[in-house]
Amino acid sequence: MVLKYVVKFLDNFESYICQVLLGFFVTILFLQIALRVCFNYVIPWSEEISRFAFVWFVFFGAAFAARLAAHNRVMIQFKILPKIVQDISIIFTDLIWIGFNLIMIKKSVEVIRDLTEFPYMSPALEWSMAYVYWIFPISFGLMTIRIIQVDVMKYILKVDIKDVDKVDLEEAKELVTDKAPE
Repeated sequence: MVLKYVVKFLDNFESYICQVLLGFFVTILFLQIALRVCFNYVIPWSEEISRFAFVWFVFFGAAFAARLAAHNRVMIQFKILPKIVQDISIIFTDLIWIGFNLIMIKKSVEVIRDLTEFPYMSPALEWSMAYVYWIFPISFGLMTIRIIQVDVMKYILKVDIKDVDKVDLEEAKELVTDKAPE
């Protein structure tokens, strides 16, 4: 029973982080605007921390999109090929994507190492930018895990991964047809 909840949490980990980050930076920005308009007071660090939270939100969102298999791809050229060739081509492109992610992880760790050796501080919060840049190896690592997870689900476990865009379109069609007058 507990394992079921742990698996569900891990499967939606990036989504939960995105929800927290979105709520956080929207709240901070709202507070900043309200204080500026009502009391002519500015929180000096609010814009900087909101920007950092937004960047982390975007990169965790990219990892979550990889879990949903929702990244944009040009797939039309594969439709004319036999199913086996389509699958091999998609796996090959995923391997290229994983290779790119691994290079990004390696290079971002090098940048973080340099920022640790030669610190660069953020202006308002005076945080080491090495901490802020950790989002790169974290998100590209998570994205790599999610790409492998989706491929294993699709090609080994034979789980049907729904196209996120088509699911929304099908739900919208159902809503329209359910409410249409007869």
